[in-house]
Order: sequence, then C-alpha cells, then structure tokens
Amino acid sequence: MANKDFEVKGPVEYATIAQALAKAVYEGDIVNFRLLFAPFSPARQSSTESFDTPKYAYLLPDEAMTGEPRYREALDKVNQPELREFVEAELEANRPAQLPAGLLLMLADNAVRHGKFTSASQAYEMLRIRGRMQQMFLDHANAALDRGDVPTAVRGYVIYTGLAYDYAAFPEPLPAIPDYQTRALVLHADYPESPEASIGMLETGSLLQKAFEYLLTSEAAGALSERPENVRLDFLAELVRQSDPHWDEFLQRYKEASELAARFGERLSASGGDLSLAEEIERELGEDPRQIPATFLGRSIEGGEWWQYLKELAYEHPAAALFVARQAVGDVEILAPRYKPDSPVARALGVETGGAGPKPA
Repeated sequence: MANKDFEVKGPVEYATIAQALAKAVYEGDIVNFRLLFAPFSPARQSSTESFDTPKYAYLLPDEAMTGEPRYREALDKVNQPELREFVEAELEANRPAQLPAGLLLMLADNAVRHGKFTSASQAYEMLRIRGRMQQMFLDHANAALDRGDVPTAVRGYVIYTGLAYDYAAFPEPLPAIPDYQTRALVLHADYPESPEASIGMLETGSLLQKAFEYLLTSEAAGALSERPENVRLDFLAELVRQSDPHWDEFLQRYKEASELAARFGERLSASGGDLSLAEEIERELGEDPRQIPATFLGRSIEGGEWWQYLKELAYEHPAAALFVARQAVGDVEILAPRYKPDSPVARALGVETGGAGPKPA
C-alpha cells in the first residue's frame, strides 16, 4: 500500500548541487562535503531529502558568500565538465561514492586557511598525502625561522601539529586533536616535592622544552630544540599570542592571584615567615582556600578540586598550566602561582609583569 505522506521530489538541478559542493569546499568543511555524497543526501535523486527544506538550507551559500573570490573559484572547479560528469555519476551509482580528489585537495587547503586542521587532516589523509603535507608545512616553518620570520614559523608549526594523526584510535584512525585539559593533568600528575620542583621553576632550556612538548608535540619540540634560546623564547611568545587572544586577560588575573598568595607569605617561589604557605592561607581564608585558583580562572567552581580548576584553566588558556603548581592547604589542594621571578620564559610571556603579554615579533 502506498504511503500517502510520501512525495516524490522534483529533479535535483546540478546548479544547486554545485553551489552546495562549492560552499563545503570554500569553508573547508569535510563533514558537509561527505554528507553531500551520502546515500540520504539531498543531492541524490534517489533520496527523499531535499535542498528545499529548512533541514538542509545550511548546505547552500548565502548571498554574501557567493561574492567571495575563493567561493567563486570553488564553484568554477565544480562546474568543470569532467568534474561535473564524475560527480553526477557518483551520485547516481548504487554504492558508496568516491569523493573527487580535486575538490578534496581544494577543501583541505581552504581548511588550513580557516584553521580547521581536523578537517584538513582528514581530507589530506583521504588523498594519502597527509604526511607529506605535514612535512611540507614543517619545512616551510623552519625556513621562516631561518630568515627570522617568527610569526610565519609559528603558523607553520601550528599547522604541522594540527595535521597530526592518531593511528591507534578506535575503531579507525582519527586526527590527533590537542587535548590540553588532559595534557595539563599529566603535566601536574605528581605533587611537587618542593616549590623548586614545580614546572615554572625549571631552568630556561628545560622549561622551553616542556612548553613546546605540551603546547605542540614532542616532535615539534625536538625540531625546535637546536634553535638558539632567544629564538625559542620569541617563538613561544608568538605561539601564545597566536593561539590565545585572551592571554593578557589571564595575566591580569594571574597578577591578582600572585598578590593574594603574597599576602600569605609566598612570593611565587618559596614560603616565607614562620608559617608555611598552607597555614597562612588557612588562617586568612578559613574554609575557602580555593579563592586563589578561582582568581586564576575568573570564576568559582562549586566544590571545585584543583584538577577541575586546572582543566578549565587549560581549556581557556593552555599556557597557564606552565605557571601554576599544586599546593596542599589543610585537607584540600589548590593551584598556586609558581614561577622564577628572573625567568626569561616568564618575562617573554608577560607573567613576570602581570599583564604586559607576549611582545609582538
């Protein structure tokens, strides 16, 4: 018996399909691109789904986008006769579609431009060129460092890191997305035996190595390890500037937290006076020692433990995890400010002054 609610949709015009494909390519959106070739895609005549419904309106470009040069370039590519023939054949085939390599490559390149590295890495991986592209960006970044162009070098290293892949992922390999919340917990997994054992108290070379391993990858840190110290300092400052536009706001809060800690007999590196830092915090704050990490974060977490504050802080300001340390206060632990006052790393990132921020290259 026929379903009275079912309506056969009209013909799917290639002009509409081309607009949707061009939009996905222009935006570097691998998810929408693959959706257009899925069995239920509104681009397929055999599917009951339609571009005319609000459900799929987002797949089509708006008027502003149609005037963008890179969108027009993608649309011209989609409308090439040989590519049109390929796309139409794949949409008509009763099997999983093969994705057009030319459009995938353009999509991946646009994804890099937009900073959508997960999308770019997937597209390059489908083309079996991800590793080569990753190495190419690293080579270009190192060449930029050789000529003193730190911002371009940082951009290249960020792309190199963003294109990393996790072949151990289950059930299939996936892009290795940086997870600073988890990395920060690993970074602070061991309680420091003394203030001097905290990450922020490391010597310059060791702290730079730790910072690059945490913010980028161990491979990237290794590639940077042979550079002069002043180059690595400039690189780290530019890396934080590019990746965290609100770093200066954190620095202001860090300064406030440091001043708060100073009133309890600690000035960033070691306890002072007759009482330990923990005892003074207990005396001044009573049952609320979490005021210091709350100042770091700019808000309180109800019942928050040190690791909860650390995860939130690492999500919003990844580099912040380099300048805090676990501190026991009675029966609880908090995050306390910790860095060497004369540290070139702290100076380069503005931590020492509490708000200057990384200096432009």
